[in-house]
Amino acid sequence: MFGKKLTLEEGAYVFSIKKNGDFNDFIFGVVTGVDGRKVGITGVIVNPVGLKNKIAQGKTGERSQEILEHPTPDNVVLALVYRIEYENFAEVIDLDKDKCDIIPSQVYAILDGWIRESLSEFLNNVLSLPPGSERDEAKRVLKNRKDTLTDPTLKRTLYAVCRSLKILN
Repeated sequence: MFGKKLTLEEGAYVFSIKKNGDFNDFIFGVVTGVDGRKVGITGVIVNPVGLKNKIAQGKTGERSQEILEHPTPDNVVLALVYRIEYENFAEVIDLDKDKCDIIPSQVYAILDGWIRESLSEFLNNVLSLPPGSERDEAKRVLKNRKDTLTDPTLKRTLYAVCRSLKILN
């Protein structure tokens, strides 16, 4: 409304998906070039293996299936709660075949920070342990990690996720 309209140009932040078996992995990165309907992206591709495993075990609901079948910049943070695998991504996508959404820099910063700070690992440690002293220690480590984050938006997002999962007191 008050800012510049986001356009698909070099330097723009984008979100895309890539089919991986029955579900989609998701990509977020920076546009490195645009040539007609071809867009170069450098960033990260994330395989949410933990959520895929939960679905295979029948331990999730329809929402989780929806996230993996139709990931969006708004819902992928829920896939990042469980174990993930990721690697660098530097490829060209075809806008005629591939989804490519322009995302605000704040959304990119949250997704990038989540990966860079290994927040999935901290959350997964808490969620995978049975109640007891080990889980309490994992919660303390997660809370300490949250308290040491410097990005206020990332910190708020992690707090909101932890609160919705009821894992921080």
